[in-house]
Amino acid sequence: MATRLKVKEIAEARGISQRQLFFRSQVDLKTIQRMYRYPTTTVITTDTLDKLAKALNVDVSLLVESDPPLPKTVDAGHAEK
Repeated sequence: MATRLKVKEIAEARGISQRQLFFRSQVDLKTIQRMYRYPTTTVITTDTLDKLAKALNVDVSLLVESDPPLPKTVDAGHAEK
């Protein structure tokens, strides 16, 4: 199973360039370029994810995708305590 960043797809759907995303989020342009080029191997912090989500005006959960997709709910019988 792989985790993939969907920043590129969401930004492009909103008509936001890498440069605009840089100015809006204050995330380093090289980090943004790396996420665009290598969405399954780029490592970023939750703080960076939060900045990108705010800049794109989306919930942070939309920026990350599991492949294959995992269920969106937590089974109450298996939840951590």
